[in-house]
Amino acid sequence: MKKYVTISGDMFDLIAYKELGSCAWTEKLIDANRDKIETFIFSAGVELTIPDVETSKAIDLPPWRR
Repeated sequence: MKKYVTISGDMFDLIAYKELGSCAWTEKLIDANRDKIETFIFSAGVELTIPDVETSKAIDLPPWRR
């Protein structure tokens, strides 16, 4: 796991996309940061834990293109 420090306006789905490569990992990101689950839009300087995931370009492809 690694750490990520938010910038003003960050949201869980945007962070999942930037750091993990897909919004599909949003739930896993939230699970790793349960203490911040009620935050919708982050202010600058909040430290989050980025979970380890098996990143794959296939996750963004529709099933018929995998």
